[in-house]
Amino acid sequence: GVDTALARVVQVFGAAHPHHAYLFANQRANRMKVLVHDGLGVWLAARRLNQGKFVWGNRLGGSLTLSAEQLQALVVGLPWQRLGPAGVITVL
Repeated sequence: GVDTALARVVQVFGAAHPHHAYLFANQRANRMKVLVHDGLGVWLAARRLNQGKFVWGNRLGGSLTLSAEQLQALVVGLPWQRLGPAGVITVL
């Protein structure tokens, strides 16, 4: 849940930073959770693909630079790497 995801972010980064998103994925790459600190608090969203998997490349456990458009493509399982980059999204 939210508390477990937040605890993991604090363990890795020392704190959840305002206006940052933190992504969590399972080993099979068919489930993803996004923890967002919006400046007022945190919220958690989850996504599970019924078919296929999220395409991370070999960057799991590090930081990726993604635009909002790339994040939207990633969330629906599309090839997000083909779109232009922007902000930082952290993948745990």
